Amino acid sequence: MTNTWQDIKNADVVLCMGGNAAEAHPCGFKWVIEAKIENQAKLVVVDPRFTRTASVADLYAPIRPGTDIAFLSGVVRFLLEKDAIQHDYVRAFTNAGLIVKDGFGFEDGLFTGYNEQARSYDKSSWDYELDGQGHARIDDTWQDPRCVINLLRKHVDRYTPEMVSRICGTPQDKYLEVCDLIATTAAPDKALTSMFALGWTQHSVGSQNIRTMAMVQLLLGNVGVAGGGMNALRGHSNIQGLTDVGLLSAAMPGYLTMPKDGEATFERYMATRQFKPLRPGQTSYWQNYRKFFVSFQKAIYGDAARADNDWAYDWLPKLDNDGYDILRAFEMMTNGEVNGYICQGFNPLQAFPDRGKIRGALAKLKFLVTMDPLDTETSRFWQDFGPQNPSDPAKIQTEVFQLPTTCFAEENGSLVNSSRWLQWHWKAAEGPGEARSDIWIMSGIFHRMREMYRKEGGAFPDPILNLAWNYTDPVSPNPEELAKDMNGRALLDLKDESGAVTLRAGQLLDGFAQLRDDGTTSSGCWIFSGCYTEQGNQMARRDATDPREQGIAPNWAWAWPANRRILYNRASADPAGNPWNPAKPIIQWNGSRWVGIDVPDYAPTTKPADAVGPFIMNAEGVGRLFARDQMMEGPFPEHYEPFESPVPNVLHPKVPTNPVARVFANDRAAFGTAQNFPYVATTYRLTEHFHFWTKHALINAILQPEEFIEIGEVLAREKGIAQGGWVRLSSKRGVIVCKAYVTKRIRPLVVNGKPTHVIGVPLHWGFTGQARKGYGANTLTPSVGDANTQTPEFKAFLVNVEKTGAPAPERAADV
Repeated sequence: MTNTWQDIKNADVVLCMGGNAAEAHPCGFKWVIEAKIENQAKLVVVDPRFTRTASVADLYAPIRPGTDIAFLSGVVRFLLEKDAIQHDYVRAFTNAGLIVKDGFGFEDGLFTGYNEQARSYDKSSWDYELDGQGHARIDDTWQDPRCVINLLRKHVDRYTPEMVSRICGTPQDKYLEVCDLIATTAAPDKALTSMFALGWTQHSVGSQNIRTMAMVQLLLGNVGVAGGGMNALRGHSNIQGLTDVGLLSAAMPGYLTMPKDGEATFERYMATRQFKPLRPGQTSYWQNYRKFFVSFQKAIYGDAARADNDWAYDWLPKLDNDGYDILRAFEMMTNGEVNGYICQGFNPLQAFPDRGKIRGALAKLKFLVTMDPLDTETSRFWQDFGPQNPSDPAKIQTEVFQLPTTCFAEENGSLVNSSRWLQWHWKAAEGPGEARSDIWIMSGIFHRMREMYRKEGGAFPDPILNLAWNYTDPVSPNPEELAKDMNGRALLDLKDESGAVTLRAGQLLDGFAQLRDDGTTSSGCWIFSGCYTEQGNQMARRDATDPREQGIAPNWAWAWPANRRILYNRASADPAGNPWNPAKPIIQWNGSRWVGIDVPDYAPTTKPADAVGPFIMNAEGVGRLFARDQMMEGPFPEHYEPFESPVPNVLHPKVPTNPVARVFANDRAAFGTAQNFPYVATTYRLTEHFHFWTKHALINAILQPEEFIEIGEVLAREKGIAQGGWVRLSSKRGVIVCKAYVTKRIRPLVVNGKPTHVIGVPLHWGFTGQARKGYGANTLTPSVGDANTQTPEFKAFLVNVEKTGAPAPERAADV
């Protein structure tokens, strides 16, 4: 989230698109209700189903799964055509006036620089025209045809209301109502907040879904302001923390990036990461990348990371491809290229696409280690559970080690929520039986591996032998000690420019501004610096005091970065430093410094007259309507059909799907066509279950005991399917047999002149736990993902549905 859950109450319009907050985030959704009651906010829901969120909406519009970019690009076109943008904000705080290189273009679904054989782009034309000082040229009058705002107008011109309706199936009148309501928030004293979740991310164009909405928000002046922002609703209590600490294969903590094969030296690595300002006087905070990186290396390798060995840069792995994400990992497993797999807190057999492929891949391992509080489907993949998991254990040689772990309530530690709050939690009970903490298990694996390297040697033992491990109990490090490592500390006395000591050696840092690149500081995750200081554990704070009752609560827990609750909050004030909305100011200039209810996302004494942009991480200092080379598919979003679609791409039939999405040959062969699978399916979650955990809890299993699909009344009549009747739902990858819930909440959409039916597939059931056995929605889903993150396309795929008879009763031992 750029803002906070509580800040949603400040919104004038709430757009729930790409998520169903009332069902999937019911506690957080109370802030939407408060916005409606206290602020007379309008709730707009755009969703394939009439959801629980839609049931309390002021305006609901249906949409075909996988067409959000077309919908939102039409919104952009509407705002520009109607001149419903916040002009002063857009001119001062976006790259609307920056001039793009003459070689850049777009035609028939492709941007310039496409290599069809490599399925990738040469992005060199996706940039600004520079002057003699290396700064981007700008036309503040917006007259130059190649300035960003004019190229954007040209790009979205195809997305007329008629075209949007043709692609999305959204009735034109409903669509224009949505556009009109969104446009009201272009007024400086109005704000729209965007609430989204996996309904946007789990697509082959997921990142661009989000980016398109961010562009809408920039045009409206709704980023950095109270009641505005882009607010991702995380589907797990610590998924935000997972990405923060770099658990994605191409990332390191604090959103640093892994070196690549071609970056053999430290200087080569740094040359592409310390971004110089592209406009005069801009901050471009990534200029401090070297400080973040060196401090991270010191946290990992301690005294072994020195200037004379480039801070142990050679000990970091170098990526030989674009990342070892889950899609690539299981493709390699399928091909026999992986010997062992340690699965910690994940259940791939339930959570990853194309269940049949996942099951087959796990069977080719030599060993599998699962670390989980519960008995998961993954740890039992080898066992025959009938049609829900057909298997012949005698033919599977994978040795499975189940290591039971404690859960969050059985240990101290921190969780990072959607609002970027690091909240400390305390141990409430001892773990059952032989359950041990993840820290204890990982520590044990590390010590055994290191001892093996010491005794037996190895091809490259240095990264393991030189890891710093300075904990009071090296067998089971204390979570508080680990938190301090993340925060960082001074390794030598730190002095200011006058020579005065500001921090003694060994003291914890106050924040990332104290990080150095000379080896005198350490920090395991620079954005977490400030969470555990000499003043104590900031994550454990529980003061709910909220200045002006505006949704900030600065002394409750701690938010990264720097305890800032609203990112880019300099943009909440106009270029002169006065709040756009005087009734809901966040920070403002008082003549000598920036003051307000939040930590300024800005140097506190930078004068408005200096014209330093509020988007300090960008080299331009402004928000990007044109993304330069930061996205795989192009600097502007473009509608591409899901890889399984019921219709051709009416905008560019020759380039129907994302041209740079990585698709393995066998996975492409497993895609179905509309001829055999004529209906669109989409997966989702229920309030009564939390992913695949709560089917182990009896009360949840009673509330939602068995697998079902949701099907509209019209399609049910066509297929002869009765309420509660048994159906066979199939894709090219597999079949599930379950009951049908026939509902008015899903109605056929007219897409490209033809009726299109959508089927909802909840995903919670498997063959372990207290609930009745289920096949799992991922039995049906395709193995393809977003081109930037490789997040699988669970939200739009093709199926067929048929009436069938009840299956044979489950044996008592199997229930």
